Amino acid sequence: MSAKSMAIALAVIFCATVIQGFPIFKAGRCLCIGPGVKAVKVADIEKASIIYQSNYCDKIEVIITLKANKGQRCLNPRSKQASLIIKQIERKNFLKYQKV
Repeated sequence: MSAKSMAIALAVIFCATVIQGFPIFKAGRCLCIGPGVKAVKVADIEKASIIYQSNYCDKIEVIITLKANKGQRCLNPRSKQASLIIKQIERKNFLKYQKV
């Protein structure tokens, strides 16, 4: 291999590794599309999970799993019900890590 082709090959490899580090879409990996619903019946909630801001999504997402295989719903994180759920989950996690 000549020096010129070796330099080109190294440049291509360097560019490929640098480009992989750049995000293609800034906020394209969010699970919730749109603002989400304001409230869900409490009796229908099986599980609630919070996904905090990250490199993939620049907003907090509150995802509610419904009973009886009715699917999942995204709650608007600014709604009153979502605020209560976030506080309850954070308190539960705080207490879980306090027990040592």
